Amino acid sequence: MPVIATNPNITRSRLVLEIASEMIGGKALQEQPDYLQAKAVLRSAKPGGRPVTLFGSSTADGIEAVTRREADLAIINPAAVLSVAARGAGEFKTPRPLRAIAVIPSWDQFVFAVRAETGLERFEDIATRRPSLRISMRGTPDHTLHAMFDDVAACAGFTRADLAAWGGEVKKEGSMPYPNTTKFKALVEGKIDAIFDEAASSWANDALEAGIRILPLGEATVQKLEAMGYRRAVMPKAEFPLLPRDVLTLDFSGWTVFVHEAAEDALVEEICAALDARKAQIPWEEPGALPVERMAREARDTPQTVPLHPAAERFWKKRGYLAL
Repeated sequence: MPVIATNPNITRSRLVLEIASEMIGGKALQEQPDYLQAKAVLRSAKPGGRPVTLFGSSTADGIEAVTRREADLAIINPAAVLSVAARGAGEFKTPRPLRAIAVIPSWDQFVFAVRAETGLERFEDIATRRPSLRISMRGTPDHTLHAMFDDVAACAGFTRADLAAWGGEVKKEGSMPYPNTTKFKALVEGKIDAIFDEAASSWANDALEAGIRILPLGEATVQKLEAMGYRRAVMPKAEFPLLPRDVLTLDFSGWTVFVHEAAEDALVEEICAALDARKAQIPWEEPGALPVERMAREARDTPQTVPLHPAAERFWKKRGYLAL
């Protein structure tokens, strides 16, 4: 029985290393890797055969590497970022030619948490009221959260530069705002005014219990973001009981494993076969083997935001994971 992944880095790196090991006929790995990001380069035994690069990135770097054909496979979270890239929206100025292999299950939302003292009731109030907000976001400079925040802010009518002009700031610091972290305590104690982050189920209920307010996005803002390729999401009161009502926000679900749209069919089939063969060795958010059998089907935790590569679609159909 595989160990449940304690953080997404383990899932990404393990997936890349297990696929690579299977593709070269190696044994299953016995230890959890400590790597934040794994890259495996497989050298062909055939004269003149090209190397295959599997990149465990979860940032735009992976999208660009696959687009430039410098990597054959990469991973992105949330899955919706792949749709934004495919449309050439947001930070992607031209459409990127990408296709999905499968989506690692993860159900999540973007959380905009603020102290009640700010007086903010919805995200768009930031543009109209111009507060001097001290916002804390993830310290990883290339995390997808940052580009997503810029897009949300633009659709709501302001920018980071505006925040600075109003006397506020966006600090990139620390990791996830778990309830035992300095970042979370700073919000509760009033040392900062807001935390904008993901992993809703890990900290949002604790924040609500401490009197923190979760800002909803307005319908007009969400519609603009959907036109870019993002997906709407709801933080349901059923899952977050201290919310006054369901909160409209952006989806942060799914870790899409993807390739270039022109990736060779044989390579895609080999990747799919390796993923299926090693699923019991790849930890994820829940107990048991990685559920490859449902990772090419639309669900709230496996959003299918770009088309499957045709070879992947055929492969999953042959395995009985998709309807023929």
